[in-house]
Amino acid sequence: MHFPITRARRLRANQQIRSLVQETRLDINDFVYPIFVREGKNIKNPIKSMPGIFQFSIDEAIKEAKEICKMGIKSVILFGIPEHKDEKGSQAYDENGVIAQAILQIKMAVPDLVVIADACFCEYTSHGHCGILNKEGELLNDPTLEMLKKEAFVYAKMGADIIAPSGMIDGMVKAMRESLDDNSFYNTAIMSYSVKYSSSFYGPFRDAAESAPAFGDRKSYQMDYSNVNEAIKEAMLDVEEGADYLMVKPALSYLDVIKTIKTQFPYMPLATYNVSGEYSMIKAAAQLGWIDEKSMIKETLTSMKRAGADIIITYFAKDMVEVL
Repeated sequence: MHFPITRARRLRANQQIRSLVQETRLDINDFVYPIFVREGKNIKNPIKSMPGIFQFSIDEAIKEAKEICKMGIKSVILFGIPEHKDEKGSQAYDENGVIAQAILQIKMAVPDLVVIADACFCEYTSHGHCGILNKEGELLNDPTLEMLKKEAFVYAKMGADIIAPSGMIDGMVKAMRESLDDNSFYNTAIMSYSVKYSSSFYGPFRDAAESAPAFGDRKSYQMDYSNVNEAIKEAMLDVEEGADYLMVKPALSYLDVIKTIKTQFPYMPLATYNVSGEYSMIKAAAQLGWIDEKSMIKETLTSMKRAGADIIITYFAKDMVEVL
């Protein structure tokens, strides 16, 4: 029996036709590239658990920023690794600290690059948690907000285009917006880690940022990965407090959450973070020869955009320049 070719198959007949009707397209403008910056000079330390990713001193980070700008990548997000840590993470809001100086010097060297400053304290505290702790080791919300206000002011003063609070501290967007506006930084935007899950996919990042907690975990302030309705509530609070961008983190195991948040808040730019564990799994499998790395990267990132992400923070950004 002969069956005629269906309409759907006619639209898949060859690559040119498939491209013509393709619904979701990746673009280099979708990507934000993370950079880890540590104190010192002439430092480019490879991160063992993240092949191809490095810790840079500021001078080397400037070189990296110039390179990716030439490649067409227009945005970076910066994470700082201080030489000295304390209980309050005071280096996070020190104007002479590594991250403040990295923002200042990168913006001076590459003014057209959009610089996003991650705003948290886990890299800067001696205990590795995301704020002030009490004697019982519990994170104190309001004292941490006061530190976030200082951090937002310093990063804006140094020239950050966007500040991204990542600690899931209640009221963080409102507190930072007030600090920015009180100091006349009206145009400095806030990209909130609105929906950040307590995830096993963060492991390699903690090697890169040297930010593993000295004890316990972050489950009391990051979200339970079983929940999605809670994600709507968290995002709604950030919208009400004045966030300019929302974010879902991680990405690959949370495509349903990305879709849900975009559906609930279609007018809000939505970022997702293609986190270190997602990156390292693909790199490891590729090194073993088990997968086609380039096609796997493209398919993975396409799924995030198809789910509703407008912006993808990814360590694959440089790889994608070649792929695209």
